[in-house]
Amino acid sequence: MRQLVIATQNTHKLDEYRQMLEPLKTEVYSLADFDIDDIEETGDTFEANARQKARALKKHTDMLVIADDSGLEVDALGGLPGVRSRRYSDKATDDANNEKLLKAMENETDRAARFVAVICLIDEHGEEHVFEGELNGYIHTACTGNGGFGYDPLFIPVGHTETLAELGPTIKNKLSHRARALRKVLDFLKHHE
Repeated sequence: MRQLVIATQNTHKLDEYRQMLEPLKTEVYSLADFDIDDIEETGDTFEANARQKARALKKHTDMLVIADDSGLEVDALGGLPGVRSRRYSDKATDDANNEKLLKAMENETDRAARFVAVICLIDEHGEEHVFEGELNGYIHTACTGNGGFGYDPLFIPVGHTETLAELGPTIKNKLSHRARALRKVLDFLKHHE
């Protein structure tokens, strides 16, 4: 059975990955299984951060390594919060980040936004492969729904009337930016066994 380590301590993200990787019959591990601290992100782009985390984790294992960086880009805010999505507010909590975003969008009529995910896979030979996924949508005027995490209660995907937090994990895992990037990873792994 193939073994894979995901560079995250985020249990929500890990659950999403495990669900999506199920068809590959792959054993999925995380930073917690290796007693490695969360890897700091200092890059200016999602790709730079994904590569940085993947390389740092690869030093500790011979397994396949996956690291991602993702975030929300809001048109009216010039692409913010972008690579700072997780640390957008001073408190860097989901509630505080959502509150700050709502405040910033208070008087905006253009509510277009996109979730972006970049996944870096380092294979057993140390070769790096990068995959991207995007989900376009809009910023809601209030937080709604109890599912998901991060900006999910504020983000309405194109073609839907509910936020990702309202749509639930099954739909989210089919639509999400991470799912779109991960499908490319799965396709790559199926053809490179």
